[in-house]
Order: sequence, then structure tokens, then C-alpha cells
Amino acid sequence: MTTNISPLARASVQAIEPYASARRSMSGGAVWLNANENALAPSYQLNGCFNRYPSCQPASLVQAYASYAGVQPEQVLVSRGADEGIELLIRSFCEPVEDRIAICPPTYGMYAISAQSNQVATVTVPLLPDFTLDTDALMQCNAKLVFICSPNNPTGDLIPRQQIIEVLEHFHGEALVVVDEAYIEFAMQASVIDLLATYPHLVILRTLSKAFALAGLRCGFTLAAPEVIQALKQMIAPYPIAEPVAQIATQALSEQGIAAMQQSVATINQLRNDFSQFVAGQPGVTTVWPSNANYVLLQVDDAAACVSALQAEGILIRNQSAQRGLSEVVRVSIGSPEEMQALQQAMQRYFSSCTSADSTPDQSMQVQEENT
Repeated sequence: MTTNISPLARASVQAIEPYASARRSMSGGAVWLNANENALAPSYQLNGCFNRYPSCQPASLVQAYASYAGVQPEQVLVSRGADEGIELLIRSFCEPVEDRIAICPPTYGMYAISAQSNQVATVTVPLLPDFTLDTDALMQCNAKLVFICSPNNPTGDLIPRQQIIEVLEHFHGEALVVVDEAYIEFAMQASVIDLLATYPHLVILRTLSKAFALAGLRCGFTLAAPEVIQALKQMIAPYPIAEPVAQIATQALSEQGIAAMQQSVATINQLRNDFSQFVAGQPGVTTVWPSNANYVLLQVDDAAACVSALQAEGILIRNQSAQRGLSEVVRVSIGSPEEMQALQQAMQRYFSSCTSADSTPDQSMQVQEENT
């Protein structure tokens, strides 16, 4: 007997188009530069047995991140990546069907998908052409949560601090302003974490996935006023953080681990700047956006062809042309020195071939001219 189970799913679930993660949308390749991962991976050791359930909020890990971030432990929630933090915020503060969130595309896609999965509407306020906030339009929104990504994914731009303050001032008492700082270690001076003391409705999302090179660990943090953290604790799963995750994350946040991260960031930032300079001189690249993260956004003549050509050489980058406000763009994650060298050589071959093809005279035109 066969039964069609699909119609049993909630209508809102059937309508969702899942987030096309790098691993979900692309496969193969030897050089992965499509997921904003840190290729400079550290190694850690595990201790003990794992036959007991872990703590919901491991005290040593919470304290370690509080010390690193310069906040109090009661202002920290640890979760399965920053993605769970996004989900918890929407579930904790938005009434299904009634409330809305505001997002500013082009930006991280999971804000809207998490809202949709919880039957919460999304108000879209596109960034201005210079990728800063349209504060006038944003302040017209009736939203319970306002998501701002800085450094922004996929553009790499920083949202000006004064604009974030303007938004905080406007939404005081009306909404939580959520600043996603997943990539902040690559531009630490731009963090707004010092504003937590002044604005109790500010929420900051962080992660160990990027600068700390622990994407496979799935460990993120929400930083906010104790009242916000307590609300999230009422919604979080009983055992969100596996014991191995807690152990490794705590090691990463040790003095030695932080120093290793900072060295990694310095290396990646230099590789990023070198790559930006290289690619700006390539034919077929029309725009190279300045980046404050571990990736670079490029506008090319044909994004799909560029991605396909590099994939044929075993190098994966991400086509971001479907993002609102973007056209024919690819996002390149910064890899190891060896990976970046391989990428640059492959790009030189691709763009040179495009130039050669463009400069080849049309054969039909040649024949027509000869017969004239």
C-alpha cells in the first residue's frame, strides 16, 4: 500500500522554499570557497565519557564567551549556531500570523525562512544602492524584530554605526533590533556590543563558525539583556549543546584559542585584500565590492558561466545573483593560501578565455564581408 503523506504537512510548510545552503545546493569539488568557511582549521581534543545528558547552558562555556565578549554571563545564550538564535527570537517574541519581522536585503536568507516557518510575516526594506540602511523606510515598519546584518552577507559591507543607533532610538519600546555579527571578528572595531548597556532592546548574534573555524561544531551565541535571554531560555530545547561541542568551544575561547583565531583573521584579511586587488584587474569583472568579512562579492559578465567554469576545475564559489538588488554576482570565500592561488590561476584561465572568445571575429560576418 502506498500513501501520499505530503498533504498532511502544514500548508505553511509546503509553501516554504528551503534555504539553499552551500552543501545542499552544490557538491563535489576539491576547493570549497562557497560557504564562507575558515580553511585555516585548528585542532582540539575531547575528554571524558558522554553517557550523561549535557547541561542546557554549560556554565564554563557561557562564562568563557561572556569574558571574550565583555558582557555578563546572564547576557549570553549558547545555541546550535546563530541560526537557532534567529529561530528562538522569532518563536519567543512574534505571535504567529499577527506579528512581522523586518529585513534589509540583500542579506542572509534564514531570517525570512525562519519567519515563514513560524507563520510570521516579513517586511522587506531593501538596502540603498550603497548598501547602507534605508532608515526612513525602515522606521515606517510595524515589526516586532528588525534584523540588521553587519558585516552584511553577501555584500561584506558594514552598516554604519550611526544608522544602527538611529534604528535603536526609533524602535525603543516597540521592537527588538537584532544585529547579526557573525563575521565581526574580521572587523572587530565595528561591533556594537558596547551599545548593549544603553539599549535593552538590542540583540547581537555571534558564532564560532567563521573566524574561529568551527562551522562543523554548530555553536552560536545570542547576547542581550537578561530579560531577553530568559525569554529565549523558556523556548530552547532541553539539551541544545552536545558535551563535545561545549568542550571544544570552551577550548576555542581560551587565551590560546583566541590568539590562534586572531592570527587566522589577520591571515584571511590579508588574503582577502590581495585577492580583491588581483580580481579587480581581471577582464570580465565589472565590480569588486570592498569587504569586511572572509568573502568578496564580485560582479561579472555571466555569473552562472563563471561558477560553472570554476566548478569544472574543482573549485566551488557561490552565485548570489538571485539576491534582491544584485545581478550577475558571485561570492568568493577566502580559503587557504594554496586554495587562493589555485582559484586565481583558474580565474585567469576563465576570464582570458572569455576575452579570447569575445575578440574572435564572427565567421558569418567575415564571409559576408568577403562576398561583398
